Amino acid sequence: QVQLVESGGGLVQPGGSLRLSCAASGSIFSSYGVAWFRQAPGKERELVANMDRAGSTNYADSVKGRCTISRDNAQNTVYLQMNSLKPEDTAVYYCRIFNLFKDYWGQGTQVSVSS
Repeated sequence: QVQLVESGGGLVQPGGSLRLSCAASGSIFSSYGVAWFRQAPGKERELVANMDRAGSTNYADSVKGRCTISRDNAQNTVYLQMNSLKPEDTAVYYCRIFNLFKDYWGQGTQVSVSS
């Protein structure tokens, strides 16, 4: 059974930065695609960024140029570096690792952007 533990969320002022981390246990991490999603109050969960096993990335238009997804297969960890944060980035952020047969989600970490 894979467990995902997210960290790095918090309260930050507009224009600030945060780096989210998601550590996976119990898996061959390199065999999975990885992704970050977010869900704001009253809204549906949406994709923020993903990275396949080869390292190809994809970003939501709303975060392009401000966010970077990365992975460290040796540490079984996926990261989301977020810069120039805006109030509309406020949400619970979830990491996900997946392949054709399995799909795992973290418990979420709150990111709040406010002055």
